[in-house]
Amino acid sequence: MSANSRLTIAAHALAWIGLYQRQGHEVATSEQIASSANTNPVVIRRLLGELRAAGLVESRRGVGAGWTLTRELGSITLLDVYDAVESGPLFAMHRGTPDQGCVVGHGIQPAMQGIYGGIEEKLRAELARVTMEDVLRDVLAVSR
Repeated sequence: MSANSRLTIAAHALAWIGLYQRQGHEVATSEQIASSANTNPVVIRRLLGELRAAGLVESRRGVGAGWTLTRELGSITLLDVYDAVESGPLFAMHRGTPDQGCVVGHGIQPAMQGIYGGIEEKLRAELARVTMEDVLRDVLAVSR
């Protein structure tokens, strides 16, 4: 299994747009953001589309096309970003129903759902505590 990087890349894009706008630029292109993230612009456009659906960014078409934030970085939490780009629960159960005649097969899903529910609750609380302003501040501190 590989780790999911969607939250990290979405946070990268938002921090990049925020910094770019602070430097006096109106809009950022997906190509610029993709270059910074070292990924394909299509990946960035898909994520930005999800962030747009969540109301975190907006796009302009035509001359001067690109992406802008809809609000300040300090009012966007990592939970906002997570909810925009991650669908479904953090952990999943078996694809098929385990053998209900087996004691482990019968009890594993209820046991794990309780554990996973607590972990997800803690994760969401931590993500809600951190803003994109915090992320950009930490990025800039590391870069100095």
